[in-house]
Amino acid sequence: MNSDFSRRHFIRTAALSSAGVALAARIRAQPAELPRKPNLIVFLPDQLRADTVFGESASGVHAPNIHKLASESTIFERAYVTQPICAPSRSSLLSGTWPHQNGCTNNYGVLPRRFLCLPEMLGDSSYASGYFGKWHLGDEFLPQHGFDQWASIVDSFKPVEKGHRAQSRLERLISLFESSKRPERKQRADKNSDYTRFLVSKGYQPDAYRGRYFSEEFVSNLPFEFSKAKFVETKACEFLERNGSGPFVLFVAFFEPHPPYNGPFNNEHPLGAIALDATVSDVFGEEIPLRCRLRQEAYRKKLGGPDGYRRIKQNYLGLITEIDRCIGTILEKIKQLGVADRTITVLTSDHGDMMSAHGLLGKGLMYEQSAGVPYVVRVPGIGPRQISQPVSHIDFAPTMLEFLGKPPHPQCVGKSRAGLVGGESELADFVFLEWTPGPAPIVPQNSSLESEEEISNSLHQSTRAVVTPDGWKLCLRDKDKNELYNLRDDPGERKNLYSDPAQTDTVKRLTNEIHQWQQRVGDTLKV
Repeated sequence: MNSDFSRRHFIRTAALSSAGVALAARIRAQPAELPRKPNLIVFLPDQLRADTVFGESASGVHAPNIHKLASESTIFERAYVTQPICAPSRSSLLSGTWPHQNGCTNNYGVLPRRFLCLPEMLGDSSYASGYFGKWHLGDEFLPQHGFDQWASIVDSFKPVEKGHRAQSRLERLISLFESSKRPERKQRADKNSDYTRFLVSKGYQPDAYRGRYFSEEFVSNLPFEFSKAKFVETKACEFLERNGSGPFVLFVAFFEPHPPYNGPFNNEHPLGAIALDATVSDVFGEEIPLRCRLRQEAYRKKLGGPDGYRRIKQNYLGLITEIDRCIGTILEKIKQLGVADRTITVLTSDHGDMMSAHGLLGKGLMYEQSAGVPYVVRVPGIGPRQISQPVSHIDFAPTMLEFLGKPPHPQCVGKSRAGLVGGESELADFVFLEWTPGPAPIVPQNSSLESEEEISNSLHQSTRAVVTPDGWKLCLRDKDKNELYNLRDDPGERKNLYSDPAQTDTVKRLTNEIHQWQQRVGDTLKV
């Protein structure tokens, strides 16, 4: 028998056999036939930092359900997205393809129908599939890409004035240098999400755009029982009530802890106990890309010193508490339905949040806090472990397909990591990342850093990056400065070594790795 097939078959059988049987015993025993098809639930918060889920600093975050899930799971300690912004990252997670391949290279892309998502690749009509929450890959209102049950929380296609998105003041700051002018849309301008209709049914009156929508500021000030997170929780539990006998695939896509960094648990964490990143007061030098320096300049002007960042982080952690309560309720529902022993549970995010690192907030950067994400996978019958080698979201879809007992799908360009979860050793791989700007980045006014022309040029830059198993990170750009960091010696990414003569060979070696990867995946960007 083919040894590779035997290994994959063992992982599937070992992962889904009855809980409590030792992994070593399963290795010696003949694989038992699965009595029922496994279920999958994926929690997908928006903008969740990895160190709030596991690690030393996570202990200060009031999220007992998330932390309990992590303690029972395989934790990928160095997990990266394919592109650190919402839509491109989600496109890779769900389709197993790179953003430059599927066309979702910025936040205004729509995932084409020809690119299948996980339920479609599953190819099994016995599975019920639900997606509840933020989609961000096109039409928010109708079930998409194989999901047959759906609830939306985002009012898509909102009209915008003067090319700007409808945002809170703080979110405008956060996205100032990577937001794009939304392309004109002539249809569906007055569509409302399921969540908007829910609020109207409870007597609330829309406060934005001629009374058609609820602004993010309005929603973020509602009590917990009327929050987006609670609405998504309710829809997920209703799905489980209908389909709990399985098999099912369920995505729970919370909007939180995305800006506007405001919610019903703002005071959950005492302000004096909020710890900021050690780099919060660092000032970028000229060796750092201009786009990063512009963002740092803007945040410093807006938030001032550490106290301003601390207040924002206090609210951010409160939003994590909010989704934690919802995750706890959903996991309890699974337990009540008696299907926990055959349900695979995943918690990850579409990107992280700088949240004071280098004096920055938000995403869209290659720093660890932005491009790295929590990635925990709980499989019945497999005990907790931590995996230190770097992994990519590009491998998520093939990994889940294997856990669900399905063969690899030819669309997926990554590979299954089920073996790592099952306890196998695998040769660590390079992880690649990309960044492509939107069509018309907004040029900040009155910056003292460079001329308007140089600023505009830097904001149109694209990036290709690689993270190595031994802790190097190289970022190559077409229109801004390059970066090289040694993550082992410099985990805070404080010293850019790209121009260090001692690292010439390292730069050449990793540049070659990026170019070879580009050739393999059909990426024509010149860096």
